[in-house]
Amino acid sequence: MTTMITGAGLVGSQIARILVQQGEKPVLFDIAPNLTALADVVGDVGAVTLFRGDLLNPFDLGKVINEHGITRIIHTAAYPNLGTGAQENPYGAIQVNIMGTANVLEAARLHGAERVVMISTAAVARGIAGGEDNGDHSKEEALPRPSSFYSATKQAGENLGYNYARSHGVDFRAVRFPNVCGPWIPGGGGRPSAMFRTLVEKSVDGVEHTVPPGVMEWLYSKDAARGVVLALQTEGVKSRVFNLGVGKPYDNQELIDIFKQVVPGAKLGIDESATTSQTSSVFLDITRAQTELGFDAEYDIPAAVTDFVGWYRRLKAR
Repeated sequence: MTTMITGAGLVGSQIARILVQQGEKPVLFDIAPNLTALADVVGDVGAVTLFRGDLLNPFDLGKVINEHGITRIIHTAAYPNLGTGAQENPYGAIQVNIMGTANVLEAARLHGAERVVMISTAAVARGIAGGEDNGDHSKEEALPRPSSFYSATKQAGENLGYNYARSHGVDFRAVRFPNVCGPWIPGGGGRPSAMFRTLVEKSVDGVEHTVPPGVMEWLYSKDAARGVVLALQTEGVKSRVFNLGVGKPYDNQELIDIFKQVVPGAKLGIDESATTSQTSSVFLDITRAQTELGFDAEYDIPAAVTDFVGWYRRLKAR
């Protein structure tokens, strides 16, 4: 049994670390893997098999599945900069996020991979348009629609996976992340991930920094990876989509207070003059993941900040 992970980034590298610790040698499929960052997480790049391939080339996917006897796929790869990147280049995001996912699912079907776990997003539940017709499917606005390109592509991926499961026997599962934060040398993730990383850096470096007011939901990259592995390895689940998270949102002021506790003297604050707020409209219910996968976050946000700060200090000391 061999697992392939598409995308060797912020979360994909942490998934690889867990599988290596379990005694597996996973295959990492990435168009341009960052070997330095990967080694920082996994410890030894030789512990994984690297395959440089393109999601938009179905022959690359078929080749890696056949050459390495892939039986399970974790699909983390997405268009760069996530939500922001998709808004700036919708066509590129549609190609990678929708057609890339379709290629993964079709490759699994054609080449006999038994299970696909796709990374989705809490954004499919936020910023919803439609739904005004109270679920009456005979009317035009019965079905809610995500109102960003990124969430639309991820919802499309979930829907494709449901149908590959129903019609072609691919055991499809999706996990939805809120904003993910965590250590990764070149950055990683979208705009909220970059904000969290900047707070880590400015705190440790003693530099003044402010963020807009708002309330956001977070998940540490190590917990995100552990939840994905649970979704991959848990047998007999009843559901196909699972929310992951720490079970509560954090006000940005609360987040800053945590940073100041972990890094005394951190020069952080709230920019009350900011014209935009970073407040999410919906927060994830993780009951299903707790019940069916046995998932609970090991890192609440104080623990995540402590771990992330420790990593950054070690990075600076090298």
